[in-house]
Amino acid sequence: MSTTLPGHPAPNSAADPANSVNSADLAAPPVAVGAPPARPAQAFDRKHVEGVIIDLDGTMVDTAGDFTAALNLMLGDLDLPRIETDEVLRYIGKGSEHLVQSVLAARLAPADAEARFAHAIERYQHAYSSVNGRHVELYPGVVEGLAAFRAAGLKLACVTNKPHRFAVELLEQLGLLSDFSLVLGGDSLPRKKPHPMPLLKAAEALGIAPLRMLAIGDSENDAIAARAAGIAVLSVPYGYNHGQPVQSIDSDGIVGSLLDAARWLDA
Repeated sequence: MSTTLPGHPAPNSAADPANSVNSADLAAPPVAVGAPPARPAQAFDRKHVEGVIIDLDGTMVDTAGDFTAALNLMLGDLDLPRIETDEVLRYIGKGSEHLVQSVLAARLAPADAEARFAHAIERYQHAYSSVNGRHVELYPGVVEGLAAFRAAGLKLACVTNKPHRFAVELLEQLGLLSDFSLVLGGDSLPRKKPHPMPLLKAAEALGIAPLRMLAIGDSENDAIAARAAGIAVLSVPYGYNHGQPVQSIDSDGIVGSLLDAARWLDA
């Protein structure tokens, strides 16, 4: 069973670390049409990967409906105009504070947005707690991909900018919590993605060198954080990425699903 406290990994039956790492280029993974040129982490060898760090919103779960519902409850409390999902998608990925700030900035003068932020974020968190998991859908290949990673003996960490308690609650609702040895939320550490701290702390907690980790996400935040942490990173094409095409992300390639990523590691 995975931990429900940030920074404390649960026991995992991953295989013992390999004795050596061979230097090898990161070959293009499946479904890489239109992907940016691969720029692998130094000396990365997929055959020696021991752990995988996976993003949540937009990577494993389509949570845009939850975000939209919570924001509209917040906006109703503030007597401000409603928001549509297309607008929400432009703001997702940088944490709750950035999300609420962006929504307020689109509806209020700067001074008013700043003055009302504290109340707005409190109402948003309250609203989100009432809708978490009600308007979501797992992406194809997630359940199978997680099972394949675990069958290969890999340790798994979910690192997200979503508040920790919401992340744990959602994973538990979807039956995925036990797949992870560690869950880190946007409030688990002093810094969140795109800062490398969450990825480095996840690798440290799992007892795995960054060189032997792989990160998977849907946005540039995941890639920026992984690059800075020295961790190889793959992108999925179906997430949010602030409304920008996935091909614009500086990752090591694009995979169609978590299952495709697991098959690529095992190839």
